[in-house]
Parts: sequence; structure tokens; C-alpha cells
Amino acid sequence: AIILRDISKGFPGVQALQNVSFSVEPGQVRALLGENGAGKSTLLKILSGIYRTDTGEILVKGKPADLRTPKSARLAGIALIHQELQQIPELDVAQNMFLGNPITRMGIITDRVAMQKRAKEILGQLDPTIDVTAQIKTLRVAQRQIVEIAKALLGEARVIAMDEPTSSLTPVEFEKLVTVIERLKTSGVAVIYVSHKLDEVFRVASHATILRDGKMVADVDLATTNEDAVVSMMVGRSLDIPAHQSHVQDQVVLSVKGLSRGLAVRDISLELRKGEVLGIAGLVGSGRTELVKLLTGVDRPTAGKITLNGNPVSFTSPREAIAAGIALLPEDRKKEGIIPLRSVSVNAAMPSYRKLTHIGFIKTKQLSAQVNELARTVNLRPHDIERAIRLFSGGNQQKAILCRWLMAGSDILVFDEPTRGIDVGAKGEIYKLIESLAAAGRSIIVVSSELPEVLRLSDNVIVMRAGAMAGYLSRRDLSEESIMSLAITGKLAA
Repeated sequence: AIILRDISKGFPGVQALQNVSFSVEPGQVRALLGENGAGKSTLLKILSGIYRTDTGEILVKGKPADLRTPKSARLAGIALIHQELQQIPELDVAQNMFLGNPITRMGIITDRVAMQKRAKEILGQLDPTIDVTAQIKTLRVAQRQIVEIAKALLGEARVIAMDEPTSSLTPVEFEKLVTVIERLKTSGVAVIYVSHKLDEVFRVASHATILRDGKMVADVDLATTNEDAVVSMMVGRSLDIPAHQSHVQDQVVLSVKGLSRGLAVRDISLELRKGEVLGIAGLVGSGRTELVKLLTGVDRPTAGKITLNGNPVSFTSPREAIAAGIALLPEDRKKEGIIPLRSVSVNAAMPSYRKLTHIGFIKTKQLSAQVNELARTVNLRPHDIERAIRLFSGGNQQKAILCRWLMAGSDILVFDEPTRGIDVGAKGEIYKLIESLAAAGRSIIVVSSELPEVLRLSDNVIVMRAGAMAGYLSRRDLSEESIMSLAITGKLAA
């Protein structure tokens, strides 16, 4: 279906890709794997016509393809499903599918009826429950991804690249995506699948191309290898992530009684101890994020009380929660966690500027010294605190946000999806950082959709379901089965 030969691409000071070659057959799913910065995104942008290669060639159906623009890539039969979906929320499903290429009458008038009819035909092959007249913003993320796949099939794409397609999906929605991918394979579509979730990669793909530092280091048959071997090839070393260690102390630092906010969060009671890592699990929409927003002052509860170190508190804003020592590392780093164009030092110092000013002037030397020291503590790479934070990988952006709260002296850290969009190497580093914080006496709350992550990090776990607490599991009772049983049915399996 597609052949890439000796693809190279450089930017000022960086060789992003160097002589990368691989092919994908019709009906085959090939994973494209590597740490952040390995060259995956650059390669996808070349395939979708956003970047042009410096050297090398791409053949589609055996013929050279000149992918100089996104339109030329689309005409060549190549489609990219972006991690951040490229849709207009206020338009309906059919309008989004025909965006930029509408069906018209006499070349002038947009034919809405014809577009809806054709959109319904294509979606019928993938998910006939999706209403083509519904606004995109009313659909779940999984349904919006299926609409993007349908849009690619509408353009008769024979090669579809998927960039982190499951970053916002529940396990149930992932199963639906697997079904869609199987249908694409049956119809002869070639799929290039990019993901940091190796369990999913082994489920959907037959082969994998592994990149490291812009070079192809391996082309593997996934049926004859395992996750550990793949990780070792990706990072160039074996990842030694030690087993969970508990640092829980007796002192209760945070107590919550009957916390509620409408139907989103209903009658939640919990205790968090010094040095504890408390996991919050549940399906997307179960109320996990809504709960931590109440704990961190983002939203205000309609009922219940919060006690911090034995004293009742009532937060009306995040600023008050931060002043009390509670910090949130949000689920969406790019939108809620960082100022992309500003430096690491600016992003890290935001809550601490009052402590770092004298008669209105910032103590720049003191600020730089503190941020540099914290950057060394969290192993920020590259160690350049004056570099714009948007230029760092997801894992290093997360480290920079952590520097912010360490600098602010936060004692309770709430991580909402701490490793979303983070590669396997950086994921291990984040785990070690969380456990080192617990060992130092800080208390941690971790919200995660990844069950292995919840099991790896947590001393105890609260499972949410429909806004309420479905159950509490101590370390000795933790298992994927027990968490999923509570999340889906509200009961422990017999």
C-alpha cells in the first residue's frame, strides 16, 4: 500500500529523521513506536503533506507520490487521524466529514441532503448509531474519532495513520475502535498506528517500526516478541521500574465528608494520609475529574465539608487551595497546565512570584537558582529553564509543572492523568518522582484511566461510578478485575 525509502528530514540544529525505511501492506496494521522526540510526529507530518522530505521517496501503490501539501496527500489516498481532532464543534457530523470538499449543485449551492445521505452510508460501515445531523460537540470522543475515520474513507483513503487514537478513550470505547480497525483491515486499508500504550499496540498491530533519535532501530514481528524487548529497543536500555513501595504514615492530612456537586459528584467521603498515594479509578464520566476539581478549588461543592490538617476549609478559588498547600497537575497540560510560549522558569514560578519580589522587582537570580535546582531534582531534559515550555516533550512539561508546585511548597499534589501522552521512558521517571515525593512526606492523589498505572502507584484506591464512590480498595485487595467490576457494576465480582 505504501513504501517509505530512506526518508530524512532536518531542522536547524536537529536531524529529526535519518534514512527511515519501511512499508505497509494492504490490510496490515503497523505500529510506529518510539519515545517522544524519536521522530514519529515528523514522519506523520511528512505522510500527511505538512512537511516535505529532505531526501528519500514515498511510493503509494508502487508509484512515487509527491506529498507537497495536505491536499496532495489526501488525493494520494493518505489520511491522518490527529490526536487532537481537527473538527469544528458547532457544525454537524456530515458538514465536518465534507469540510473543504462539499457536495454542490451546479458547483455553487451546497447540497446538505446529499452530504447527509453519503455520510450516513459511510458511517453505516463503522457505527450506524451516529446521527449525521448531530453537532460534533455533542458526540463522545470515541464517536468523533470514528467520524474522522469515516471522513478518510469518504476520500477513498487506502492508508490511514492514527496518532494516539486512544488517549481519551475508555476500555469499552477502545474495544469499539478495535472493531473499526478490523473492518478497515478487511476492506484492504493499511493502518499506521502510533501509541505509547504497548498493550494496545500488541492487540491491534502485527508489526512495528521502532524509531530512536530519528533513526529506525528495528522492524519487528510483534507475534514473536514481547513488551519488555520492544521497550528496550525504544529507549536503548532496559527499564528498571521497581515494585511499589508504601510510605503511608498515620497522620490524616485531608478528610472529606459527604462532598457533593449536583449529580456529577455525590456524597464522597475519603481520607488522605501523609505519604500516601491514593488512586482514583473509574470510567471516563464517572466523576473522577469533577471530584479533584472540588478538592483543588476549581469548582465549589454544593454540600459536604473538607478538613485540612484538622481545620475546616472552604475553597472559593484555586488560589485559595494553592495557598493552603493543595496543587493540581491537570489532565489537559496544554490547555490548563502551561503557558506554552513562556519559558520553563516563568511557568514554574507563577504561584511563587510574591515570594520572589522586592518592592515590585523580581529577584531574577534567586528565581533562576531555585528553578535550576528543581529542574535538576526532576531531571528536566534538556536542562534549559529559559526555553519555551511548548518545545519540551509531554513528560518534561509534566516535570516542569511539578517544579512549580515544589517551588510553591505544596504538600498535597493531585495528578489527573499524570502520564497521558507520555512515552514509556518518561513514564517510569514520573512514577519514580511520585514515589520519591511520597517518601518525602508529601501526599498524592492520582487519577488515571490506565489500570496498570493505578496498580503500580497506589497504596489504596477509590473507585468512582456515576458520580458516587462505588468502593474503596486497600493495597492487598487491588487487581484490575476488582477495579473494573466496581467501575462497571458497582459491586465486587464474586
